[in-house]
Amino acid sequence: MNEVTTMTNVHVAGVGMTPFTKALDSSVPGLAADAVGQALQDSGLAADRVGMVFFGNAMGGTMTGQEMIRAKAGLGRTDFAALGTPMVAVENACASSSSAVHLASMAVASGQVDIALAVGAEKMTAPDKTLAFKGLASAVDLERVAELEEALYGGSPENAAGTDRSLFMDIYADMARRYTERSGATPEDFARVAVKAHRHGALNPHAQYRNLISVDEVLASRRVSDPLTLLMCSPIGDGAAAVVLCSDAVARDLEDTVRLRASVLVSGIRGPEVVEPASTRASRKAYEMAGIGPDDLDVVELHDAAAPAELIISEELGLCGSGEAPKMLADGETTLGGRLPINTSGGLLSKGHPVGATGCAQIVELTDQLRGRAGDRQVEGAQIGLAENGGGYLGDDPAAVVVTILSRD
Repeated sequence: MNEVTTMTNVHVAGVGMTPFTKALDSSVPGLAADAVGQALQDSGLAADRVGMVFFGNAMGGTMTGQEMIRAKAGLGRTDFAALGTPMVAVENACASSSSAVHLASMAVASGQVDIALAVGAEKMTAPDKTLAFKGLASAVDLERVAELEEALYGGSPENAAGTDRSLFMDIYADMARRYTERSGATPEDFARVAVKAHRHGALNPHAQYRNLISVDEVLASRRVSDPLTLLMCSPIGDGAAAVVLCSDAVARDLEDTVRLRASVLVSGIRGPEVVEPASTRASRKAYEMAGIGPDDLDVVELHDAAAPAELIISEELGLCGSGEAPKMLADGETTLGGRLPINTSGGLLSKGHPVGATGCAQIVELTDQLRGRAGDRQVEGAQIGLAENGGGYLGDDPAAVVVTILSRD
């Protein structure tokens, strides 16, 4: 087993993000430049002080044909292009930019650089609406896709995802059905997750959907993949987010930094049976690295690409016992004002999910919460936050999961 080390010398110096939206006239370079500019301004640091940049993007190859040099192309409208700053493209499906944060934190923690920047940018809208679904469908092992389809659809290939929905909604629907069997969760529970997400997202000026919805509206929305309805699924969208990380030496000269207590990246396990989910393995290591436990958390951002995922992942992170997440939700514990607010940003369901930008956007939300500048969605007295971001699927486990823990000091 890999030895756990304590990460104490890395800080978030600045963050920035664009609104998440559907904007056909936007571009990855334009979105990235906007988010990077905001993050640098927020940090008070100039671009020429950044020692390395990690650029998260998952679908550029499918959406625009930009298979290679995505970092250089995606950051072509920033000062880094003229400075010759080292740039690395990071692709890890929906965990691309959280993986970028992880790599940037390692660069700072190792002493290789004093300042590193992680950015995630994704453009998923296009005149050809099938492109995004094609891109998402590649976040599985394509050499073994027949095995996955057999597990999902059995002898009913007519149920397979076509061009009108993502393969991943079929995967999440399968997870939801299995979770229902072992926990007793109901479609109404899943609808309540979406209602809460929109209640939080309505308070977030960066959220793609800021409308309030009801349980009845969620249940009555178009069926996507049983038991999931449209309002239980995260939307297609465009956006970017960026995070500036720095060392202790740099942080001493800055006014409002947040400490990065832990950053853990794990790969999913492929085998006959996954005994312990990737989120559990990653969070346990992160808790140990940060020297805390789940009870110490004040706010959580997790990967609710579909509504049931919030309940499933809450249990995998140890935020409650097995099968207890629906009650925790019903009791108001995970709502703003509750014991442990989850997805105060609106989560992927309401804030949106431009996949390569999601991980950095989670860190933006936690940083704003810990700095006390989240406005109407502020968690009072928030001192410690956790982000969980998953990407891809191997058949029984996400392909990658990143868990990040931040604290006010």
